[in-house]
Amino acid sequence: MTLPRQALQAPVSDSAAAPAVDLICDADRIFDRDGLCARIDARAVEIRDPGKLRNEVVRLLREANASGREAIAEAFAAAPFAARPLTRSYSYLTDGLVTTALHVAMTHLHPLANPTSGERISVIAVGGYGRGEMAPFSDVDLLFLTPYKITAWAESVIESMLYILWDLRLKVGHSSRTVRDCIRLGGEDFTIRTALLEQRFLAGFEPLSKDLTTKLEKDLFKGSEREFVDAKLLERDERHKKQGQRYVVEPNVKEGKGGLRDLQSLFWIAKYVYHVNDTKDLVRLGLFRQDEFELFERAENFLWATRAHLHLINKRPMEQLSFDMQVMVAERMGYTDKGGRRAVEHFMQDYFRHATSVGDLTRILLTKLEDGHTKSAPLLERFFRRRPPKVKAGYTVHNNRISVADEKSFLSDNLNILRLFEEALRTGLLIHPDAMRLLQANLHLIDDDMRNDPKAARIFLDTLLKHGNPERALRR
Repeated sequence: MTLPRQALQAPVSDSAAAPAVDLICDADRIFDRDGLCARIDARAVEIRDPGKLRNEVVRLLREANASGREAIAEAFAAAPFAARPLTRSYSYLTDGLVTTALHVAMTHLHPLANPTSGERISVIAVGGYGRGEMAPFSDVDLLFLTPYKITAWAESVIESMLYILWDLRLKVGHSSRTVRDCIRLGGEDFTIRTALLEQRFLAGFEPLSKDLTTKLEKDLFKGSEREFVDAKLLERDERHKKQGQRYVVEPNVKEGKGGLRDLQSLFWIAKYVYHVNDTKDLVRLGLFRQDEFELFERAENFLWATRAHLHLINKRPMEQLSFDMQVMVAERMGYTDKGGRRAVEHFMQDYFRHATSVGDLTRILLTKLEDGHTKSAPLLERFFRRRPPKVKAGYTVHNNRISVADEKSFLSDNLNILRLFEEALRTGLLIHPDAMRLLQANLHLIDDDMRNDPKAARIFLDTLLKHGNPERALRR
């Protein structure tokens, strides 16, 4: 997940075209904004009636939108795992539609020769669109920012612009606010605050957008890190209860456990607390190792590719991987029958492997937050604090999680890999993510000699039989 550094578009006073960076095909095949604006300006000279001009603009934009979507879909069919270029390409196309609609509204439908200080408007992308990540049928979330109470001119510009976008059959979510409104509403509602966290200037009066960015950080985000983290984790838990656990047979790619929303929540927390603009920064800050960052990227890419294929197959927003969709998505992504197993089985195995990776990465980040006291302790733990249980020699307890006291000594006996799980179950402690990272990096120690060792069999059977329900240990 690479957040654009404030904009996919170069900030200018009227409107801006997004640079052709990491797109799935040639930028002009997706949207030629300069060429289209020139055609519209020429038609505006010929068509003096505002209603007829708006209809002509909608016709031209509809053609451009259809052509751009066809180019993106064609390129994606040839490269079915090119998820990041795909999401940026749909954002690039949407940027073109939005900024062209604003150009028409401000230049031709409601021109203003000498605007006052209050007659300014900044158009800002928020949410997933602000992040520069869009699926084929994602919503277009816009913030219309004005200096003071909205004027009649700004209201007319916004209304004309929205009618053009609605006529293009885009699903537009929008709000019109001042900077002060954004701070107040963001303080009351975490959904609004999260959307503002990913705001990105598109076009209009840029100083207003810069003022918003400065005041959000100073007056809203700073000092409220723990509050934000707790709210996002509570939101995640509620979503998981609604969607079911990770291994449901028809998972929701966006909202399900281990899905895209979990990855996005992880990044929202990292951005809010550590002020990162790119997941690569998590490695620099020591939150993830390089191999874990690569795990993040692979999971994100796979989940976005899956979601995009679902949208394109259904020609509408679709997030549920139903049984029939699983077969079709697997085919589009190039999976084949092999090893006595069907293509869809290989695809779903990969899906659940990536969903599990998302859970592992979330645990790692949350442990770092606990170490820095940014994440609150669980509610019951705060009310009923108790001493951690005594662990056997070679183990230690950190933030109520069992870990390894000395890595070199631990790895000198490969049976310790099994003993860790049994000790965690015996004590009732969760395994510290650092200990799980150590195991994952040394799975090669599990060889045939270990598999045939009677001691290993005994430890495994003790894990199953001696300490109550072994489900947690078996899942880990």
